[in-house]
Amino acid sequence: MLQPVEEIGKIAAETGIFFHIDAVQGAGKVPFDVRRFGCHLLSISAHKMHGPKGIGAMFIRRGTPIEPLLVGGSHERRLRAGTENVPGIVGLAKAAELAMHSLADGTIDRLATMRDSLEEAILRIPGTGVNGSIDGERKVPRVANTTNIWFDQLEGEALVIALDLKGVSVSGGSACHSGATEPSHVLMAMGLDKTRARTSLRFSLLKTANGADIDHVLQVVPQAVEHLRALAPVAAGTLG
Repeated sequence: MLQPVEEIGKIAAETGIFFHIDAVQGAGKVPFDVRRFGCHLLSISAHKMHGPKGIGAMFIRRGTPIEPLLVGGSHERRLRAGTENVPGIVGLAKAAELAMHSLADGTIDRLATMRDSLEEAILRIPGTGVNGSIDGERKVPRVANTTNIWFDQLEGEALVIALDLKGVSVSGGSACHSGATEPSHVLMAMGLDKTRARTSLRFSLLKTANGADIDHVLQVVPQAVEHLRALAPVAAGTLG
């Protein structure tokens, strides 16, 4: 879900709190305006918008006090010592340029339509639901290319492996902590119990995704879910 950053920024300004926005997931998918957000800091990462891994950028509002983590050189206005990753920086700039085009040429709207079609078809499988919906309503503010779905009566990691063998890459729980034994703290904070958090998978669509990709996913997901439930069904509350 997209957070109400403008409202948060106003509250932060009224109370004198420094406000940082982690915009990594929204970069290239949601229009940004740091002046409207009222933030002091905003972070993005290239790999979330088809750029190279290992490079990111941070907006720092003029006058915001920042302490360097790495010292010993004058790079990046004395905020970070060490040789700059010039190829990565160029790759980030190009990715940002292409992302700006995709926001204007209908690519994001096309992704949202495909995501909705994928989501609606998967939800026809019994014992599934979307994380982030409110009272069953899925028309909540969120990025266009992702959905996070829970699958009752199976182990999420087993489904990740089963789908990977069929050429479908998904993430279990929180994508940034793949392989973690604990359920996603984000899903837990959203009100899920440990069992349902561990049965949740995230599906993300690349900007190059097409109808054939969606058709393939919709062919293999129901088969994998049915197989795993029949092989080793997981009762509610047994994964905690």
